[in-house]
Amino acid sequence: MKIVKIIALILVVVFVGIQFMPTERNKSDIVPPTDFMLVNDVPSDIKNKLQISCYDCHSNNTQYPWYNKVQPIAWFLEGHIKEGKAELNFNEWDSLSSRRKASKLRSIIKQIESGEMPMASYTLIHKKATFSEEETQKVVKYMENLKDSL
Repeated sequence: MKIVKIIALILVVVFVGIQFMPTERNKSDIVPPTDFMLVNDVPSDIKNKLQISCYDCHSNNTQYPWYNKVQPIAWFLEGHIKEGKAELNFNEWDSLSSRRKASKLRSIIKQIESGEMPMASYTLIHKKATFSEEETQKVVKYMENLKDSL
């Protein structure tokens, strides 16, 4: 029983200790002129859906939930955000070539249609981020039209 108490105490000390380790914050109040929403004529309903469902991981301005202050959850979230931005950063949209934009649009369409995005781990907590069938059709149609206009 004594060993269990020692292990429990060590775990508590480690858990408390890691709370003081900082994480990088993906937060910017500046919307750059290269942002997807600024350079494209995005209808308001699609704009809102993309901001709710995509921008937390695919822009420079994440709206962090309360639980992001708890380690190791913050590290987990930051890893997802870095991966998401490396794949697609909507804030840097207009810095992409037309060919790259078309490729990204094809990927967006595929991932929304297949339900890969937004990630299940994200929609588990962010229910409004889930795409309804109607929202999927609207966003996909918009993205296809945008791709065809490049």
